[in-house]
Amino acid sequence: MIELSTEAISGWISHLMWPLFRIASLLMVMPIIGTQLVPMRVRLLLAISITALVAPLLPAMPEVDVLSARSWVITAQQVLIGSLMGFVLQLFFHTFALAGQMIAMQMGLGFASLNDPANGVNVAAVGQLYLMLVTLLFLAMNGHLVVIQVVVDSFTTLPVGQFFPIDSLYEITLWFSWVFGSALLIAIPAMSALLIVNLTFGVMTKSAPQLNVFALGFPMTLVFGLFILWVAVSGFLAQYSQMAESALFVLRNLVGVQ
Repeated sequence: MIELSTEAISGWISHLMWPLFRIASLLMVMPIIGTQLVPMRVRLLLAISITALVAPLLPAMPEVDVLSARSWVITAQQVLIGSLMGFVLQLFFHTFALAGQMIAMQMGLGFASLNDPANGVNVAAVGQLYLMLVTLLFLAMNGHLVVIQVVVDSFTTLPVGQFFPIDSLYEITLWFSWVFGSALLIAIPAMSALLIVNLTFGVMTKSAPQLNVFALGFPMTLVFGLFILWVAVSGFLAQYSQMAESALFVLRNLVGVQ
């Protein structure tokens, strides 16, 4: 009869439990997989499957009793690590949504909001379009596989039992400024073109006061805005590649993966 000691059972559980918490936290927070479109059971099953596949490749776990207070601290650390990694990806996606909302406000579509099924909030139509484009590009360029590779490598660079250094947490804070700057960088060509259109209508109204600028300006601004969006789509891939490279750099630097 096979007899198993408490230490052996605790070691087996810890070797699967702590990686599961980090991977599951990432999948619960990251875009696409962590949205309301994917049922909770599917996300949990995916996290368990990934953990079972990568567990033999992970380094040794701390020899800590799974029922001790130290085990609870390590579990909380893994949840925070996975959640912060997913949060960085969320900020990357919402950069494009913010840029779309800026363009929508300038072209007069700020009132045209759609229900975002992924996050359960109302988003401007242009922002929803940009979110759909980013999602398709992210999946087409295997961004989800890159994220899984980063979280697996993080168990080597940031072993279980360790937490983020202060510099990494400070970098996440600076990441907010990058989000707003990048969103403005994406939206500023369309906003500048629409500003010229509005200035043109202002000059026309000054020279010919009998023109109804509200009846004429809004549909023309809307048509020009749609044309500008159509032209801007041609350069969307280059903007996405640059932003994705920066986001991946921050994600890797957060957990020390080179």
